[in-house]
Amino acid sequence: MAYTDDAVKAKLSALNETQESIVTVAQWVMFHRRHAEKTAQIWLQKIRDSPPPKRLNLVYLANEVAQQSKARGKEDFLIAFSPIVAEATAAAYKGSSNDIQQKIRRVVEVWRQRHVFEGPILDAVEARVNDIDKNRLTTKKQPLGGSFFKDSSAGSTPSELQPLVPLQVALTKAAMTSNTSATTANTEYDKLNDPNAPKITPPVHAARLGTLLKALAHAENSVSEVIKSRRALIDGLEKLLATNRSELEKEESLVAQFGEKKAETDNKRREVEDAIMRGYQDDASATGSGQGNGGDEPPRPEVEALTPPPVEAITPVGSPKPEQPQASHGPFTEDAPITLPHGLSLQTDNDMSFDPSNISPDGGNDFDLGANGSAAKRRKVAHEEDYAQFAGGDLDADVAAMIAQEGNQ
Repeated sequence: MAYTDDAVKAKLSALNETQESIVTVAQWVMFHRRHAEKTAQIWLQKIRDSPPPKRLNLVYLANEVAQQSKARGKEDFLIAFSPIVAEATAAAYKGSSNDIQQKIRRVVEVWRQRHVFEGPILDAVEARVNDIDKNRLTTKKQPLGGSFFKDSSAGSTPSELQPLVPLQVALTKAAMTSNTSATTANTEYDKLNDPNAPKITPPVHAARLGTLLKALAHAENSVSEVIKSRRALIDGLEKLLATNRSELEKEESLVAQFGEKKAETDNKRREVEDAIMRGYQDDASATGSGQGNGGDEPPRPEVEALTPPPVEAITPVGSPKPEQPQASHGPFTEDAPITLPHGLSLQTDNDMSFDPSNISPDGGNDFDLGANGSAAKRRKVAHEEDYAQFAGGDLDADVAAMIAQEGNQ
């Protein structure tokens, strides 16, 4: 089958996981080693477009071709695979199951053990694979909903830096490819120009010189891509820097304005506080002069004098009330006599005496009130009465003796 792009794609599409299939396709690819660089680019694109199981078969194919080329001393595919093997391995590793990823890592370990590729190239391959693992762990640890300050469509990169992301990615890829190509070209150049190297035939020497020319050209193109990518990134950074410088000038101007406004506001606050204090002093002075005390101290408040409660008459509880005497001559008047038993009567001279002539027919005596009608007259018993006459009544002898004794006193 003649070599064409479609033929290469057909061979890669028909590839399966069996050893026979991998060996057969590897022999056909190596037979057309003159198109090694073209075949390597188609292989890389096929890895990007294939599902994870198919990617692993393509990695096995590259491993077979690279090891056979190394064993036979045909380095066409080693030179073609070196700039792209790191990117291709990362593309096959990313998104695959854990089982497939472990198998890909095993292939990389074989490359290092058998020195299939140069050390820097293998370092780049392992770095890309490790970055994928780190990013996967970081994504799993992110909280639900992400951060409020991040654009959900842009991941963790701020929106201001989004234009720089593709530029930085392109620069990283170009630099990795350039480093690999430059290392390979320098290694081949040193081998071919080593004065201690064994002599080789002119045809072999010519073939190696042709291979070295291709490696040098590839390295030159790779470095040119790095320069292009880096310049684009620098332009983006300069634009971002210019924008930030412009914003910085505005912010510094705002800081100065706010400082002036703050000082002005502070002065106004002090003036208002001074006016308030002066107003308080004026009010205090006016209040003091109006009371006539010179404003030294305010007048004392008036306090009501303490007065004792009224004293109630001391009267035993349950004392019998005195009977009101009944007037024998009608309602009580100032000159009406009050009838009392046993012939007692009240005289206007404040003396109480016994007059038998005042005994009323009903057996009572009249008490005459004076003109002043005072009920507080001191009663006085006339001791000059002859109790002997009274004793001649029907009184008991002991009582009569007691009365007579009191009269003698």
